[in-house]
Amino acid sequence: MPENSNLYTIEKAIIMAGGFGTRLRPLTMNIPKPLVPMMQRPMMHHIAELLKKYGVKEITSMLYYQPESIREYFGDGKKFGYKMHYILSDADYGTAGSVRNAYDFVDGRFVVISGDVLTDFDLSKAIEFHVKRGALATMVLTHVKNPLQFGVVITDKDGRITRFLEKPTWGEVFSDTINTGIYILEKEVMDLIPYKEDYDFSKDLFPKMLKENMPLYGYISNGYWRDVGTLTEYQEAHIDCLNGKVNLDFTYDYEKIADDVYAHKSAKVDLNSVKFSGKVYIGKECSIGKNAIVEDSVIGDGSSVGEGCHLKKTVIWRNTKIDSGADIYLSVITDDVEVGAHAKIEEQTFIADKCQIGKEANIRSGVKLWPEKEIEAGAIVTKSLVWESKWSRELFTGSRVTGISNIEISPDFAAKLGASFGSILGPNSTVLVSRDVDKSSRMINRAIIAGLLSAGVSVNDLQIVPISIARHRLKNGSEVGGLHIRKSPFNQKLLDIIFLDKDGKDIPNAKTKTIERNFFGEDYKRADFENIGTISFPERAIEGYTEDFLSQIDTEIIKKARLRIAIDYAHGAATTISPSILGELGVDVVSLNAFIDPKKGTRTADEFYEASDRLSEVVVSLGCDIGFMMDAGAERVFVSDEKGTFLENQRLLTIVTRLFLDVNPETKKIVLPITASQEVEELCKERNVKVIRTGDSHLDMMRAVTSDSEIAFAGGTKAGFIFPGFLFACDAMFSTVKILELIAKANTRIGDLNLKYPQRYFLVKRNVTCPRDVKGKVMRKIMEDTAENERILIDGVKVIYDDDTSLLLLPDRARDIFHVDAESKSKSRATMLVSEFEQKLNTWVRE
Repeated sequence: MPENSNLYTIEKAIIMAGGFGTRLRPLTMNIPKPLVPMMQRPMMHHIAELLKKYGVKEITSMLYYQPESIREYFGDGKKFGYKMHYILSDADYGTAGSVRNAYDFVDGRFVVISGDVLTDFDLSKAIEFHVKRGALATMVLTHVKNPLQFGVVITDKDGRITRFLEKPTWGEVFSDTINTGIYILEKEVMDLIPYKEDYDFSKDLFPKMLKENMPLYGYISNGYWRDVGTLTEYQEAHIDCLNGKVNLDFTYDYEKIADDVYAHKSAKVDLNSVKFSGKVYIGKECSIGKNAIVEDSVIGDGSSVGEGCHLKKTVIWRNTKIDSGADIYLSVITDDVEVGAHAKIEEQTFIADKCQIGKEANIRSGVKLWPEKEIEAGAIVTKSLVWESKWSRELFTGSRVTGISNIEISPDFAAKLGASFGSILGPNSTVLVSRDVDKSSRMINRAIIAGLLSAGVSVNDLQIVPISIARHRLKNGSEVGGLHIRKSPFNQKLLDIIFLDKDGKDIPNAKTKTIERNFFGEDYKRADFENIGTISFPERAIEGYTEDFLSQIDTEIIKKARLRIAIDYAHGAATTISPSILGELGVDVVSLNAFIDPKKGTRTADEFYEASDRLSEVVVSLGCDIGFMMDAGAERVFVSDEKGTFLENQRLLTIVTRLFLDVNPETKKIVLPITASQEVEELCKERNVKVIRTGDSHLDMMRAVTSDSEIAFAGGTKAGFIFPGFLFACDAMFSTVKILELIAKANTRIGDLNLKYPQRYFLVKRNVTCPRDVKGKVMRKIMEDTAENERILIDGVKVIYDDDTSLLLLPDRARDIFHVDAESKSKSRATMLVSEFEQKLNTWVRE
């Protein structure tokens, strides 16, 4: 304990030690994550030593996965200088629910900390902060470059937490200040946690405390902290330790045998011939042969390195033998491995327990070997049992998996993903599967089906349909879930696999996490041959969709209007469904690109503009009442008015919203994204319609319309519309017919409305380059800079200056840019605001 009589201390702590360590496999195949060695000692060992340093005398470890291994290492704790207790949970009750099981252990203030992080935080300062603020709970916070994987926290000047969001999107990242999972709590907090229920600190307890205005504080620590959650993080943590970035003592009882080289006294090293570079740590009973070169490496107890070997930035665990002449770079080799003479192991390789690598074998970069694998002499290994670094932390983005077709999303990847999904559904379940027209989608669709069948799950295959039909079928059918595979509408190289729940909505986050755990851990079930799933092809999915579709439309008024329209189907699946619906409504249709072409599912920007110009020309030359252009997935619809004006998305939203409200004056609520123009808000205010703002995504809009039965309409700024009376998601086919119904009922045309109601606001947009790893910092700077202004914090930061002027600062979810959008009735003021914040953002990026 540091020499400071005034140091604030706590005597009891709880260590969360139940983690599976799925993303650290194959390192965690035979040990729980808290026991994974960091600089030759388990990560949990370093945590316990840190607690002891700041006065903790009793520790309770919350166990769940491989508990006996942790008990065996720590025992009663006496040999380490503290008392260690254990509580084994009978189920996964979440972080807070697990801590609640230690109710009787706690008799006052206590610390909660994870057993699988690396940190050197000064806990005494955090405890002092907690006591002086009179806090009921204090989160220990820190700044990170990429806050997406953590809970983002905003505090006031006194440290009181004012906003907290768990695992946000970039638009919700209001700071780079994150929750480290270290908490200082009063005993009373235990009474807020239900007993033996799934209850989480971040998702349940802290939001409750924030809502009820309880004294919840955040202390920002300036020390080192890293969540060692992936193999890359594990390597980087070791590099940080070797580079002196972590203020912990890793020399133990070692002797300094050369510059920055520390070895246990039992180690045998030929100092006359071995060349060292950087920091090196050598454990008990180790040996290093003549003429070896060892750079920035850690060699665990009982391991041997043969003559002439070259180790660079490598971590070797215990009792591993490296024969002469082996060359190993930036890799991790675990316990009891044998590496043959002159073998070469390239960077980012991870070799699990008891593997045998033959002499002169070559293990290529990125390979991961599960335990007890034998590699023959001279073999070249290019592929491992797990997947590329692309999937090292997060498989899902929301409810979808996106990757490069046939490279990141390959057939074997898809089969494994299908089996992982099937494992959470259970045998004898049935899943709905659909796809777009792309040939890659067909290939991946078949592979996913194979994986589902292998897990004993049957499949209803809709084949080529728009995703709206799949959602509709699930909403009214008996399947327990669904998948839709499509080429990304934004990048022709990418493929999307969208997971749907049994009601057709996007699958919730809790299920995606379970699928990820099954996938990374290869923890999925295989049905025996008698229980393999079957494939069926539903016959009435389209008929059921069409019947429900027409029941929600005033068909007679459209027939009477005798409308003539042009539609560009973009070679998508809607071309097989929409024409028959429009024919039944008596609409005279001029169809463009009305055949399926797998090569044309994604349009480039130039192709899009060419198509829009062509549509407008057709509308004018053939005297059409309106022109529509769908995307290939039939979710979004773009419009050319009867005068040949192709409407910009914001303008289209304004006109369609006006039209909808004019025809449906009883409307009480609508949904708009934060990016929608203030002009639409004014329209609603004039009609006493409440606007519910959401984030700028389809998923955010879907969640909003399903949360309130009074919502009649949702309109996006990316040409997507939702009419909840029919479906809770964007459907270009239904939106097209609904717009026809609206103009027929209003006896008007879109172009007439565009002229009658000129645009009131000017929108000025710019993009500012901002690398991903500084987006969080920039968001914090924005929050500080605009602290005195009225703000809306839904997606990005929207600053309200007055009734006429606003500014939206929105980090792009995928690209390294910030969107800077100013809107005002004065174009010069909007331009000035954009220029001002463009300059500020560039300055903050460079700082």
